[in-house]
Formats: sequence, structure tokens, C-alpha cells
Amino acid sequence: MASNMAVVRVESVTKRFKNVTALDQVSLEIELGDFFGFFGPNGAGKTTLLKILTGQIRPTSGTVDVLGIDVVKEPLKVKQAVGIVPEVESPPSYLTSYEYLFFVSKVRGLQDGDRRIKWWLEFFDLEDMKGSLCKDLSKGNRQKLMIASAMIHGPSLLFLDEPFINLDPVYQRRLKDHLTGYSDNGGTVFMCSHLLQIAERLCDKVAVINKGRIIAKGSLDQVRDGSPDLEHAFLDLVEGDS
Repeated sequence: MASNMAVVRVESVTKRFKNVTALDQVSLEIELGDFFGFFGPNGAGKTTLLKILTGQIRPTSGTVDVLGIDVVKEPLKVKQAVGIVPEVESPPSYLTSYEYLFFVSKVRGLQDGDRRIKWWLEFFDLEDMKGSLCKDLSKGNRQKLMIASAMIHGPSLLFLDEPFINLDPVYQRRLKDHLTGYSDNGGTVFMCSHLLQIAERLCDKVAVINKGRIIAKGSLDQVRDGSPDLEHAFLDLVEGDS
């Protein structure tokens, strides 16, 4: 449930790669408890903004504040505080499923890491694969591991880049229900996704980006603006901006 405390503030952020402007004067505010959906066509700037918000790359200009932390000045502090599911599922090839989650729990300084690892392996039905090398897992199972590693320390803020994309419908539903409970209990989510039907059932605030610029933002109802669903609204917005 959203409150009035902003946990993410993005002000006039621009990012250029040589002569390509990936983000152009982007401003956003996400409040505590928001389930925030960030949508756009391929190459629109979604992943670039997520990487800036999580301290992986620096903006060319503008300011970024996450959980009261200046991301440009203290990128490591942000990474310690949040959970991140990247666009590509990439747990270390030569660790087993269990070893990877054990490594993450040690880096995070968790006192009850074994209990948490067991919970997540059971949640995603990975107990039989805890001794399997990550390189031998399917894309879907690697995705489950990345989600588990992002949430194992119980962060108050999650950054998710296409979290559902490699999951079958059973685990999409399981993750969706878990994220709903997480949000209902005060957790905040920033999610990039192309799966608009799932996103529409989860998000309460959304923004649409095209060619590096925000072309719509607000509540789900504000952005749908009379369209039958989010997918129609998204297509109308992007086509109208071309």
C-alpha cells in the first residue's frame, strides 16, 4: 500500500552513449509501497534507467536518489540496500544452485542464511537441483535463482527487469502472488516488463517511455485513460508518439 514517502526520486536524468541519447530528461517519483511498472518498446531506455537506479552505470546528467541514498555518489550502498533481478539470468556457471544462494547470503551477512535458502529452494521447487551447476540449469530455473537471490535478504525495495519472462505459467502465478503479498506488506517494486497482462494485475502506478522520454505516467487508471486495458493504452501512446 502506497504512502507519501518517496523512496525513488529521479530528476532530469539524461544518459548518452557517444552520440545516442538513451534517456532524455527523465523525471520520476516512486512512493513507499508502490508497485511501479515501467514500460516501453525495445530500446526505449527501460534497462538503462534501471541500471542507473541500481548504481550499475552513471547518468550523464541529473540526480538520482534511492532510499535516501545519492546513487551517483554511493552506488555500492544502494546495491547493498535493494534487491535486483537483471534482464539476463546469469548466476555464476560453476557454482551449484545451493552454493550460489549460500554465497549471496554470506555477502549479505545473513545470520539465518540456511533457513532462507531452504525456503526459496522449496518455493521454486528447486530442492532436487540444489547440487546442479548453474550452467546446466534451464533458463527458467536460472531465472528462479536470480529472483531468489534478489529477495533472500528481505529488501524493502525491488528492481525487477522482466522477472516473468522465462517462467512457465505455474511459476508466473506463484511469483505474482508472492509479489502481491510483498507489496501489500509495504514493499516497493520497480518493474520493467513486456508482459502487460501480468503487469496490469500487479501495478498501481505506471510510466511509459519511448525513445528515451517519458510519454505518460500516473496511476494505472490515468495511463489507461479510457482504453479497455493497459496493452491498448500502451500501443496508442507509443504509436501516437512515433
